[in-house]
Amino acid sequence: MRTRVLLGLGAVLLLVVGAAGGYAFRGTQGGEEPPARGSLAEGVGDPYYPDAGNRGYDVGGYDLQLRYDPATDQLDGRATITATATENREWFNLDLRVPASAVTVDDRPAAIKQEAGELRVTPERPLTSGRPFTAVVTYAGVPSTIKDGDGPPWVRSPDGALVAGEPEAAAWWFPSNDHPTDKATMSVAITVPEAVQAISNGTLLGDPEPVEPGWRRWHWRSTTPMASYLAFLTVGKYDIVRRDTPFGPFLAAYAANLDPRVAQVARASVDRSAQVVGVLSDVFGPYPFDGIGGVVPNVCDFTGALENQGRPVYGPTSFRVDVDVSIIVHELAHQWFGDSVSVRTWADIWLNEGFASYAEWLYRERTGGPSARDIANRTYDCQFGNARFWQVPPGAPGKDNIFHAAVYGRGAMALAAFRARVGDQAFFTTLRTWLAERRNGNGTVADFLATLERVSGKPVGDVAQTWLYANTRPPAPPA
Repeated sequence: MRTRVLLGLGAVLLLVVGAAGGYAFRGTQGGEEPPARGSLAEGVGDPYYPDAGNRGYDVGGYDLQLRYDPATDQLDGRATITATATENREWFNLDLRVPASAVTVDDRPAAIKQEAGELRVTPERPLTSGRPFTAVVTYAGVPSTIKDGDGPPWVRSPDGALVAGEPEAAAWWFPSNDHPTDKATMSVAITVPEAVQAISNGTLLGDPEPVEPGWRRWHWRSTTPMASYLAFLTVGKYDIVRRDTPFGPFLAAYAANLDPRVAQVARASVDRSAQVVGVLSDVFGPYPFDGIGGVVPNVCDFTGALENQGRPVYGPTSFRVDVDVSIIVHELAHQWFGDSVSVRTWADIWLNEGFASYAEWLYRERTGGPSARDIANRTYDCQFGNARFWQVPPGAPGKDNIFHAAVYGRGAMALAAFRARVGDQAFFTTLRTWLAERRNGNGTVADFLATLERVSGKPVGDVAQTWLYANTRPPAPPA
């Protein structure tokens, strides 16, 4: 995820700063407590969001059959969820905020109760640990009216809608086990009026097909498992650009009614995606997905950007000045750090944002700009008098600060410090080892530090304490 940037060092990117604004992101901000889920909440025990996700099963795939009318914001859905029970259970929960009307489990009607974003399903036959099962959920509603905190991650545009958010967004458009530890494949078939387009993750399976007069069905499929918050959907009038690249098909979608200057800068920036992936692949290893691209919607409430798997969404405010690939680098770096290897808990957010921020510095280093070390040192100097910045430890920022500037900027400086401690060869070998060993999985900050020590043979605990966990400014820059 990326918000706004400070520039310096001759227009070189120095530091990602700021918490997410608007409705696009679901991060807790300003000391606000996360909304209560109600008595049905169970959760996987995440330390920052204890009610997030559900226990007792592991999802293999979601198959969504949707119909959306932009004129009324009415969404009708039928979700087929294939899963395997991991416990003996009389019931299980799904995260869903749109009202559900019926659920079947293995073709038998199930009893349901829905409250505050939790859908409790009681099958006719209890779940047995190790047994696969299929749940089919029928639901319908107007997602933009379902409020939570500052507002829903489902926001309307002049000709449609967009749903994208972190750390949660799925519950506004499909039932899920909404935590990064339960990744699954996604198939999204959505019927919309023929005057608009429907964009999601993955590969577009053929041309949109007419299904009734004035309506067409778009079918997207993602065969690489993804965390539920990385799934997104947007409907509206878009110009779609497609071409082949060495990293799979490129598909980008630009809102047709963008300001002309914004549209020009957005296209020129997103068009650099393949070149950026080429540079990052040389550093991190093979690109982890089957295609690349991006979406630029005309949604004023979506500020910044989000690393939706295989197809990031960039808010139009990202492209007001001139072509700047830093935001492209940041979101594409997340395809490795955050999407392919996801956090085990939201307390591990440094593994996403610190690494994507440092990737911006590495990109500059690899493309003729200043070294990552120079950028880290300048960033350290620029934050000299910012006491609040140094009071937030990136390795354990607290639920109110998961998108704080320190997680990004100080988090990137931490990686510069680790690189200085172990040397370039061990540092970059560690990054590639981490990504290869945990591809399509999850990890913690402690897991990464253990990998760094295993690969390098050097202790890094003191560096971690100084740069990740202390709540004071280190006495010297990281390198």
